[in-house]
Amino acid sequence: MTTMKTLRTFAALGLAGLMAMAAPASAEPAAKKLFSAKHEPAAGQPQSIGFYSKGCLAGAAQLPADGPAWQAMRLSRDRRYGHPVTVAFLEHLAARAKSAGIWRGLLVGDISQARGGPMAFGHSSHQVGLDADIWLQEMPADRLTAKEREDFPFRSVLKKGALTVDDRIWTSNYRDLIKLAAEEPQVQRIFVHPGIKKKLCETAGRDRAWLSKVRPYYGHHEHFHVRLFCQPGSENCKPQRAVGGGDGCSELGWWFNVALKPAPKPAKPAKPKPPLMLSGLPGQCRVVLNAPAGDPTAAMAAISAGGTGGLANSYAPAPARVPLPTPRPAR
Repeated sequence: MTTMKTLRTFAALGLAGLMAMAAPASAEPAAKKLFSAKHEPAAGQPQSIGFYSKGCLAGAAQLPADGPAWQAMRLSRDRRYGHPVTVAFLEHLAARAKSAGIWRGLLVGDISQARGGPMAFGHSSHQVGLDADIWLQEMPADRLTAKEREDFPFRSVLKKGALTVDDRIWTSNYRDLIKLAAEEPQVQRIFVHPGIKKKLCETAGRDRAWLSKVRPYYGHHEHFHVRLFCQPGSENCKPQRAVGGGDGCSELGWWFNVALKPAPKPAKPAKPKPPLMLSGLPGQCRVVLNAPAGDPTAAMAAISAGGTGGLANSYAPAPARVPLPTPRPAR
């Protein structure tokens, strides 16, 4: 009964969406303004629509701000929504890491907005509810208050001014946590700084199959970025190409010898990239944007009976003093 009601709702909204698409793109704000203004998930079955950096999310679940083995950070950003499988994965990973004695708890950064889509700042991906950032810091023994989580500083695991890991910070627990995440079958890939990938290659030992999922990328020295596969029921989710075989360690030379070298100063400043408009997203995203609000707790129940629930939304605009991660190129 609920499914039929949802289908009728989306069918009606789809007609309205198609009519709205006839309006000129210039008449509407950038997609990031439209999606960042939504603070409740769209009703309907969980669906990731489009690509990780060009899409949206229906039927999102919300990661509780606090759990037995995690704390969500920067609560004012209101970015702890994701596909229910993503939320369940984070809770599962946190519990496994704690029970294995790797970390007492995770500090979870951005996942997605309530309806996915482009964000006002900080990311070009995280749009379909299948990406999540996990800080490279263990949850403190004394839990952080909501206020402390707004100002708690990011910390790099690299040597200051260098491209390699600082062994005064890094321990085998960091490797074990990333390995634990990479071995989960839902995980498509994990992004880390090339210096971290180098350290993992040097310390992985004989069991190296998981390294194929760990991909070097710009930034990502204060957190690691987990990306899940498109999930069943998301027929319009666009998958990323497979990571391929091998441990990827032989490819690191290009990163250190070419990619991470200072770029020459351009003769003319580059023109800013135009913002992504709603018309540039999959057509279903207009329907998602205009859909009635759904229940994030019910979304979790669709994945496992009883679910984990969701906490009330206490959104407030991110204060200017919040430290932001190191800028990195769009992906």
